[in-house]
Amino acid sequence: MARAKETGDGRKCCRDILSCIPGTRPGIWTIIQNCTVISIACCVFYSHCGNRAVHKSKSFGSSSDPNLLAFLENENGSTWISNFLRMNELKDQICSSWFAPVGSASDYPLLAKWVIYGELVCSGSCAGPSDEISPLYSLWATFVGLYIANFVVERSTGWTLTHPSTDLEDEKLKRDMKPDFLDMVPWYSGTSADLFKTAFDLMVSVTLFVGRFDMRMMQAAMKGPTKDTQNDDLLYDYFNEREDLWFDFVADTGDGGNSSYTVARLLAQPSIRTVIGGSVHTLPRGNLLLIGGDLAYPNPSSFTYERRFFRPFEYALQPPPWYRAEHIALDKPELPPGVSKMSEYDGPQCFIIPGNHDWFDGLHTFMRYICHKSWLGGWFLPQKKSYFALQLPKGWWIFGLDLSLHGDVDVYQFKFFADLCQNKVGDNDSVIVVTHEPNWLLDWYWQETTGKNVSHLIQEYLNGRCRLRMAGDLHHFMRHSATRSEKPNFVQHLLVNGCGGAFLHPTHVFRNFERFSGTTYECKAAYPSYEESSGIALGNILKFRKKNWQFDTIGGFIYFILVFSMFPQCNLVHILNEETWSGRLKSFSSTIWSSLLYIFEHSYVSSVGSLTLLMASYSFVPSKLSRRKRAIIGGFHVLAHLTSALLLMLLLELGIEICIRNHLLATSGYHTLYEWYRSMESEHFPDPTGLRARLEQWTLGLYPACIKYLMSAFDVPEVMAVTRINICKNGMMSLSRSVLIMYYTSVFIYFWIFSTPVVSLIFGSYLYICINWFHIHFDEAFSSLRIANYKSFTRFHIKKDGDLEIFTLAVDKVPKGWKLDPRWESEVRGPHHLSHDRKHPSKWRSASSPDPVRSVRVVDHFTIERTRPSDMEPSC
Repeated sequence: MARAKETGDGRKCCRDILSCIPGTRPGIWTIIQNCTVISIACCVFYSHCGNRAVHKSKSFGSSSDPNLLAFLENENGSTWISNFLRMNELKDQICSSWFAPVGSASDYPLLAKWVIYGELVCSGSCAGPSDEISPLYSLWATFVGLYIANFVVERSTGWTLTHPSTDLEDEKLKRDMKPDFLDMVPWYSGTSADLFKTAFDLMVSVTLFVGRFDMRMMQAAMKGPTKDTQNDDLLYDYFNEREDLWFDFVADTGDGGNSSYTVARLLAQPSIRTVIGGSVHTLPRGNLLLIGGDLAYPNPSSFTYERRFFRPFEYALQPPPWYRAEHIALDKPELPPGVSKMSEYDGPQCFIIPGNHDWFDGLHTFMRYICHKSWLGGWFLPQKKSYFALQLPKGWWIFGLDLSLHGDVDVYQFKFFADLCQNKVGDNDSVIVVTHEPNWLLDWYWQETTGKNVSHLIQEYLNGRCRLRMAGDLHHFMRHSATRSEKPNFVQHLLVNGCGGAFLHPTHVFRNFERFSGTTYECKAAYPSYEESSGIALGNILKFRKKNWQFDTIGGFIYFILVFSMFPQCNLVHILNEETWSGRLKSFSSTIWSSLLYIFEHSYVSSVGSLTLLMASYSFVPSKLSRRKRAIIGGFHVLAHLTSALLLMLLLELGIEICIRNHLLATSGYHTLYEWYRSMESEHFPDPTGLRARLEQWTLGLYPACIKYLMSAFDVPEVMAVTRINICKNGMMSLSRSVLIMYYTSVFIYFWIFSTPVVSLIFGSYLYICINWFHIHFDEAFSSLRIANYKSFTRFHIKKDGDLEIFTLAVDKVPKGWKLDPRWESEVRGPHHLSHDRKHPSKWRSASSPDPVRSVRVVDHFTIERTRPSDMEPSC
């Protein structure tokens, strides 16, 4: 799908957008064509009714043979002739009453002689000229007038919108413009085709691509034969010539449009003013942008990449005027006009590593949109492969690793970086290793060891030169720094920042992490804080259903399967016969217990559903726990759902039983609603001419039958009550299959309505207990909340003395509404003017306060000193 290019001045852009909305100018031939169709229809009606409205005094009997009338009035006459007589009477009634004459021909003396006024229809039998306008002409004139008025107003209004006459109208339309951002991915929708495709793509990728067909091996095979060519594809060293360098890091971007655009807009600003240590600092935009994977959720596709990833960044920093979205870069880098080599280009550039979500289709979409495109909005994309090395000023390096789906580098990638460490990276250089997954946190959480090739590369080949490891994947910010020790450490700082736009992840789950690769680490910063993170989890109890209303589709169906075999409950009299509420409650509880035993002893559908849910719940509990704990947690989870389903089932059955006993249901069979309708109809809408009886006869009984059975279909409580009585009296086998289907459908409708709030409450409570008490389900418990707030990115500055200063900037609240930025609209831009040179590069600004550009704050600030020859060990 092509993305619009920003060309020309602001007014032209606005009018180009508006021209797509309203339509075209009105066409006279369209009006004539439709008027002709209406005229023909009116003539047909006119020929059917004649001019009976004018000649009301002439009845059928007065102009007919007396002998024919006597024959027709005879009871033994032909039935079809009698029916014809009644039909003719009905036609007379319709033509004389419904098409009553309107107006007078005397108002139009020049046209009164025409047939449309009823004169010539008399065929010479009229006493004089008719003074009444034919009702069909009135109808025709009304239809034509309304149609012409509607057509002209609609089309001319649309045409006016494409040609604004005043600046005031232009400004109003601009204020009403809004970006077409997508909402955050509903992970618990249960009916989303994207989620089913994601699961399928993941299964295929794990089975086919990982270990069998690896795109990284294909990239290695496509390299040229010489070492220089390999470096051109993977090593970018032109940054090394600069005195200093600003660059940014962000990850996990393409989820909700509001959150992704908020971060992209901050990245695009020429500078950000913020307070650090009581003083105001100005942080210029990064010359380099690093994105740590998971570009679009839930799966990589043209739609998700364009709408969830490219569009927010293009709104934040527009691509150049000559850019075409469908263009495929065959020979990168495709430099802008007037630039002969990369070292001369002073605009922002972008390098991206893929995440696990980008690998779901075998890296196909990533290769197409990243490695064969030249622009991400206004950021230039020189990258050719999915991994890379950047040589930065003052001895700093960035290794961007592609971990695929199994969290490690392949052999060819390992060889490239190992050769680089031996031949290019100096002994006193400092390396920043960027991966998608923070295996230091995930290995500690899952109690496993991954990324052995990465660890081998860092420990054996970098050997203390890795000063910082960065990753995304976890959608929060945390920084751990190595504590002072006599033992050497291989990595000095560990930084996670996946707050680029995806839903928030908790931090308090990782509170106890402290060791990695034999080194002790201390948490220096966490965003949000542990206390905030724990409090946010409470939203699973209060907001789960509001955030995941699509989950009702699955939840209500599961509950109905659990109690399917328990309908109907015919022996509930003992509960109602108890005299005290305590006795009723005790009898009700014993009935729930007996129903639970009945499910596993006698039922088929409910027992299979319960066992299936038990196995699913066991598998849902994270494998980091022992089998015993998983069985206990999963068992209690299923027991809560099963007990709630039985409770709702008995309450529904008791409600029906009480209504039957009080003669509120099952009083007139399946058609109580229809009987009520007939009584109301006869009382308030009398039919003295017998029109309803004639309609019933003409339609062969379909007229009342359709209404009758449609009303019985919508009279769900009556269907439930009557069928329940029949089953309890005569057994299930006494009813036909269609009646049973109708009964269970009726039960499902009401049971689904009652059960959906309960299943969401129990499942949300389960997630809250697990995340805050057992520190499990950190992904499931926070993906359900779909929190767009708490977004951040990290900005780096390689200073002239070689030290690396690091700022993490965060926005606590993401705007939900946007409006056109008048400063962006009014700023003059030429045909070759690149957007990074603009003072206000972003198209949309926040429609409410505070604006993220003003509310952004620094949540972490530290410095990594440059390694000097005299240093025996890296220090902070």
